[in-house]
Amino acid sequence: MARLLPYQKEWIEDKSPVKFWEKSRRIGASWADAADSALVAALSKEEGGMSTYYLSYNKDMTKQYVADTADWAKKYNLVAGEVEEIVLADAERDVTIYQVRFASGFVVQGLSSNPSNLRSKQGRVRIDEAAFVEDLGELLKAALALTMWGGDVAVISTHNGEESEFNQYIQDIRAGKLDYTLHRTDFDEALHAGLFKAICGVKGDAWEQAAESAWREKTIARYGDGASEELFCVPSKSGGAWLTRNLIESCMSPELPVITWEPPAVDFVDWPLDIAHSEVEDWCEAELAPLLMRLSQGCRHYFGEDFGRTGDLSVFTPLIENDDLSLVTPFLVELRNAPFRTQEQILAYMVDRLPNFSGGALDARGNGQSLAEFARQRYGADFIAEVMLSQTWYREQMPPLKAQFEDRTLLIPKTSAVLEDLRGIKMQKGIPKPPESSTKGKDGQRHCDSAVSIALALFARNTIEVDVEWRFATAGGGAARRMMTSF
Repeated sequence: MARLLPYQKEWIEDKSPVKFWEKSRRIGASWADAADSALVAALSKEEGGMSTYYLSYNKDMTKQYVADTADWAKKYNLVAGEVEEIVLADAERDVTIYQVRFASGFVVQGLSSNPSNLRSKQGRVRIDEAAFVEDLGELLKAALALTMWGGDVAVISTHNGEESEFNQYIQDIRAGKLDYTLHRTDFDEALHAGLFKAICGVKGDAWEQAAESAWREKTIARYGDGASEELFCVPSKSGGAWLTRNLIESCMSPELPVITWEPPAVDFVDWPLDIAHSEVEDWCEAELAPLLMRLSQGCRHYFGEDFGRTGDLSVFTPLIENDDLSLVTPFLVELRNAPFRTQEQILAYMVDRLPNFSGGALDARGNGQSLAEFARQRYGADFIAEVMLSQTWYREQMPPLKAQFEDRTLLIPKTSAVLEDLRGIKMQKGIPKPPESSTKGKDGQRHCDSAVSIALALFARNTIEVDVEWRFATAGGGAARRMMTSF
């Protein structure tokens, strides 16, 4: 095990019944898995030993995997035979399989990717370069039958296009639709873990950072336009709309309003604090109070917030979790050109009155960090997630949002602006996220603001778990205004 890199060890240590690995090419994924297969096959039945069946679309790959298993057996000093090549007569054509047999009686066997090869088998299944097999769905269905008897299934692959079955499984795992575990290792992650150092060790070369950097650039250049997919786990053919109009509209209701606040005057930011506070308080009482009073006292409530100041909007999204676990955004609050203190005031007014408040997530990038910190200080770190929106966050957290739309378990306001915000989320290098620049809408500049806010509200609901109910304690009538004086 000493020769294995950290990500290879993590894969082997994962004993989940079903696990997937999206990876860069040539990082030693199959080679490491063969080490695990050798160890498992060498155990007795009482110790948990079992056979492993390796399937792929390529005959040479199956032969190599079995050969790697035999090589690992020698390294571990396990009692095992040599690689056998067996030809099975078939009505249409002969089929060649490769296997190595262990003293325990178990085998590691390389097969073609025909699902029928798994009939009557017991043990473990490895499906390699799964994005390239002819029918991954049927193959996986056949493989899952082996888990009923204590076996497990591992699916390993680089990507082969955005529409491949393999990528659909990856998205479903991220969306929480499948309880499989997911590993991801791109080229740079493998290098950081020591891939090039391991290559130098095998070749007998001395490792140098300059040599590694040059090798990295040369490898990326060799793959050309395919580098993103082949090395960095980004499925090709990206760039289209992430959610269709029909899918979004099927989860919209015209009865759910969008409330907008804009400064009552150009110089509002210069108004005396107490007068500005009173102006905003009156707006909250007129616009928000009636909506908040209608919220069910028995349901959990969450919120999400995407921050904007002079350009993009700030959008607050309250989120209700119903008894049947369906979700509703009872209204959205859009703030355009709102001063920081006004955003704090409106956020506090809304969240203080959310029944059974259970958590919120706020965009904490740039100036948004100020509002996120305000929320954390007011409601506590256990209830507030300060989110630094990034490619990693979008990759992991947007699929659950899409799953809510596909399952029709999320209801949102029906307006053209909200629709366009959601349709503005695009697949970019395999990741659903807003475009780099804002767009000009009918009501001004937008940057998928409500879409991000809704995603953050769902993130809060999915990740924040606090046993103690948050309660708001008022300081008494007029206290807030007195506190603002001399501020």
